[in-house]
Amino acid sequence: MADVTLHDVARASGCSVSTVSRVLAGSRPVGAATAARVRQAVEDLGYRPNHVARALRSRSTGTIGLVLPQITNPFYPTLVRELTYALHADERAVLLADCDDDPKAEAGHISALLDRQVDALVVIPAHEQHSRTAVAAAAARVPLVLLDRGCGPGVADSVAVDNAAGMALVLDHLAAEGRRRLCFVGASGTASAAAERRTAYEAGAGALDPEAPGRVALGDFSVAWGRAAVDRIWTERAAAQRPDALVCANDLIAVGALQRLRQLGADVPGEVAVTGFDDIPLADLADPAVTTVRQPVAELAAEAARLLDRRPVSEQAGPRRSIRLAPRLVVRASTGRSSASHTPKSAPATRPETESAQ
Repeated sequence: MADVTLHDVARASGCSVSTVSRVLAGSRPVGAATAARVRQAVEDLGYRPNHVARALRSRSTGTIGLVLPQITNPFYPTLVRELTYALHADERAVLLADCDDDPKAEAGHISALLDRQVDALVVIPAHEQHSRTAVAAAAARVPLVLLDRGCGPGVADSVAVDNAAGMALVLDHLAAEGRRRLCFVGASGTASAAAERRTAYEAGAGALDPEAPGRVALGDFSVAWGRAAVDRIWTERAAAQRPDALVCANDLIAVGALQRLRQLGADVPGEVAVTGFDDIPLADLADPAVTTVRQPVAELAAEAARLLDRRPVSEQAGPRRSIRLAPRLVVRASTGRSSASHTPKSAPATRPETESAQ
């Protein structure tokens, strides 16, 4: 059976080919009755648009390249899902590439996606410094948004959670619970999220205990590191010198720390509270459930899609826009309270965009 064409739809609907094209593209207003006849003809005939031909005509492939550091991190599948929803709503497909935390592989994926003529890129950079060259070069060619992590000011448009605000929520909550001997368990990598959370802890923890900013243990964003950190922090210290709260840089670390503390017979939260960051599903399934900072994942994805739309190819050299979204604190049993959610007292749900010259 021959493929159904626009001419077939036009004959069946009694409209011109140009009118059918306008209805299907949504590019210009068309009367409701006319649009209804075209859509009914499309359904009756089983017409499917030829995306390849349309791409050749419009020089647009309708695809967005997405490069992320590691799909095995449970936070990223949720973020990818929300971004895919946001882009599919505009009839854009997503090509996904996982660089396994390797900036060289990341640069290769970016190049390959550009060779495939993607309309734009969304990148969650693997390394704040080493990712910069490839990202900046790509941002000069197509609209590009950095999501969740950054590569330094002026490189590309970016959207992420306000990590400093999230850490402030954690510290305020622990202070209200009477915790003073805090210890930060984070990642030693150079991803911007790791650095921002560590810096915010060091800046704020001194108000609770002058020695707290110096109590920092760094590894990676993994359950295994959370367990190993407890061995270093808990078992190698006398009881009087142990922290009464572990402030973990993400939920994977927090879950690993909880597992090891329970194996050692520690009372959580009686002896020591544990907090995380991100609010992945595992945080609520842990025993006890983890108090954590919830990232506004759907809003992050929606803002990334919006930024892509707002930077046409002709404006690739313009000022870069940076959006930081306010997080929420989700209080669970690992810090001693029943489940509740808290938003920053003064922070808006979405902070204003800031622009920086490239």
